[in-house]
Amino acid sequence: MTPKFSGWRKSSYSDPDGKCVQVARSSSGTVGVRDTKELDRGPILELTSSEWTAFLTAIRAGS
Repeated sequence: MTPKFSGWRKSSYSDPDGKCVQVARSSSGTVGVRDTKELDRGPILELTSSEWTAFLTAIRAGS
C-alpha cells in the first residue's frame, strides 16, 4: 500500500519556472519527494528518515 503523504512543501529558493521538487512526510514517518512538474501523475520517491538525513548530508557536502 502506498503511504499517504501530506503537507507537501518546496524550498523558498526554488526556481521560479517551477523546476523544483516537493517533500512531505507520511503518517508512517517516511519522506516523500516528487517533481513539481508531475505532481499527482508522477512517481514519488519514498525515503526512510535515515535515508533522508543521508541525502541532505550529501547535498550539503556537495556530493
